[in-house]
Amino acid sequence: MTTRERDFGELAQRAGRLLEAQGLRLTTAESCTGGWIAKVLTDVPGCSRWFERGLVTYSNAAKVELLDVPADTLRTYGAVSQEVAAAMARGAVARAAAEVSVAVTGIAGPEGGTPAKPVGLVWLAWYRAGAVPVTEEAHFQGGREGIRRQAVAAALHGLIEFLH
Repeated sequence: MTTRERDFGELAQRAGRLLEAQGLRLTTAESCTGGWIAKVLTDVPGCSRWFERGLVTYSNAAKVELLDVPADTLRTYGAVSQEVAAAMARGAVARAAAEVSVAVTGIAGPEGGTPAKPVGLVWLAWYRAGAVPVTEEAHFQGGREGIRRQAVAAALHGLIEFLH
């Protein structure tokens, strides 16, 4: 999946319209995307009506401190896992004045991959207060920027589906 910057804008506008129509506020919890999802969302004029905050929690310590991801979960499953993505999504809502979150954690490369968790592995999660997080495993191809770009697009597409 390749997505140009203007496509991000269209996706962000669609997500914003859905959030606003439902009276919801969004927060993001990002690791491998480094705040790119929040950047795309805040490029939309009027986003302050539906966007609360974005947290870049790149290190495990940041995930624990800012999102209340249990250290045991990180030790047991690793930072790039379904369990951590779900915990990030729950923690983002718990720590923000928001009802909905999107979280992403992955291995963008070019280093850091293993046979069990290769470069391009990304876990995404979407959460609404009081519900069960929805998670998705993705495997993206390409270089670091391409993997991150694909993760941002997947997060936005997934958010739109989640809000429907």
